[in-house]
Amino acid sequence: MSRLLYTFRAELFSHPRRASEYPDLRFAHTPVLGNVGVEGIRLTELARRAQLSLAACSELVDDLQKRGYLERRPDPSDRRAKLIFPTKRGRRLLDETGRAIAEIEQRWRQLLPPGEFDRACYAVDRLLSELDRQDRPGDTAAGHANRPAGDGGRISRTRR
Repeated sequence: MSRLLYTFRAELFSHPRRASEYPDLRFAHTPVLGNVGVEGIRLTELARRAQLSLAACSELVDDLQKRGYLERRPDPSDRRAKLIFPTKRGRRLLDETGRAIAEIEQRWRQLLPPGEFDRACYAVDRLLSELDRQDRPGDTAAGHANRPAGDGGRISRTRR
């Protein structure tokens, strides 16, 4: 699974438009960008989804904020807390990344017999959802319904 994830991220990161339009991005940014979503997320939740320490996640968010991809805003439900959102530039990156993911998935789908890629993605999604439920037994909303595409860097079926 880790080899597949690495291959997926490497292909995504080496997409031709990424190098020309976003030369300041580093491979290390992918877990944060793959989990930030567009609705706003607290740093602690982002770190959990990206499977990073709070310190590492904070450092990457700070770096992406300096580069103009992310911004922090007050959380309306708790003014002491901050939510992390993509900026206009960040949203453009996420949109383009979504298209690149769809291209990669389509190419990978064609490498296997019909339906096999989709069945494999479905099985991985189900497994991760079940593992999440075990991690958070009282949380019935756990699972992929609340996950942004690409969360935890895993390969996900295009849901757009």
